[in-house]
Parts: sequence; structure tokens; C-alpha cells
Amino acid sequence: MNLAIPPFWASWLYRPVELRIDVSPIPPHQLEGECASIHDRIHTPGDRLHGLPEIPLSNPRFAIRYRSADGEFYVYVEDQLEHRIAGFTVFNRLIELDKRADRYVRGPHSRFDPAYQRQGLASCIYRWALDAGLCLVTGARQSPGAHALWHKLAARHRLGYVDIRDKKMHYLGDRITPEQLDPLSTRMFLLGQGWSLGSFAAAAGMRCD
Repeated sequence: MNLAIPPFWASWLYRPVELRIDVSPIPPHQLEGECASIHDRIHTPGDRLHGLPEIPLSNPRFAIRYRSADGEFYVYVEDQLEHRIAGFTVFNRLIELDKRADRYVRGPHSRFDPAYQRQGLASCIYRWALDAGLCLVTGARQSPGAHALWHKLAARHRLGYVDIRDKKMHYLGDRITPEQLDPLSTRMFLLGQGWSLGSFAAAAGMRCD
């Protein structure tokens, strides 16, 4: 699936190690209700979500709609055949980082209906963000699906580990020990298109010593 790069993003090896995987899944009825509400709002004239830009995917059944608010990006995947939201990804700002890193880094979090999982929808959105030059950092914990997705994306984008403390990223390398992995401050990152480790460190203030 191919996506065009939205204008607000256009402007701006490893050894698999198990990051903490203990995220509880959202109850299906809760996610279903949230997706139904988003779909209704998108198609309700006058609502803040009505008229969001739409980008078709290579599979004509699906399209994405996106918006930005307060520096965070929201990407919704719509099943146009079933007239429902399949799921969505939010690219959150990381409050653990300072303003310098905030310009380049977001923490993605996805929620997809079980019926739409394992269809490549989330990976398509993540690649879209990375190809636009956005760099991604995990939260303190991951779901099993998210963990597998990050390592799949590492085939095309550099994956490494950082320790986040004092509002800064401290580079740990692309291989770490179980002892380094244990603290909640240890995170994985993926570099977006066009970034090298050196250029990212200089721009985001990541310490490599």
C-alpha cells in the first residue's frame, strides 16, 4: 500500500531484544464504540472531524484521513466498503523529551479492530511517517503486535536503543544487554528517511557518549 506524504510532515545490525511487552488489549466493545464515534463525526457536517483530507490506499476498499492538533498527528483508516473505521494511529508528543527533540520525534500508538489486524494497515501508516522523515520512539511498553512491527520496519529504517532521562535521549547502541533493557526509561527508536545517526543526534540533542 502506498501513501502520499501529507504537507505537514513533508516540512518538517540490530539484534532483536524483547522490550517490555505487557500492554493489556483494549476490550473489543470499547474500541468498536470509539471507532463508530469517529466514523459518525467524520461524516457529520459541522463536526471538527468532518471534511478531513482523504488519501486512498492501493486497496480501494480503504482510505485514510488525517489531522494534526497540538503537534500530534491522528491517522484514521476507513473501510469504505463497510462504512466503518478499521482503526487509527496517534503520533503522540513525548513529554519525557525537551523541545529540541520534540521537533523530530513522535511516539506512535495504534488501535485496530481485530478483524482488520494483520492486513498491513498499521505498518503502512508507520512507513508513511518514516518515509516523511519523522523519527519514532516507543513508549515504555509495547503490545506483541507493535513489537513485531517495529522489528519488521527495521529492515528499512535504522533501529536503536536510547535511555531517556533528564529530558534527553542517551544513545545505548543497536545492541543492548538485558540489564540495560530492564529500566522503563529504555526505549527503541526508528530513524525516518534521510536521517543518519549523527545528523539525528545533532538535531535532536541525543547524547552518544
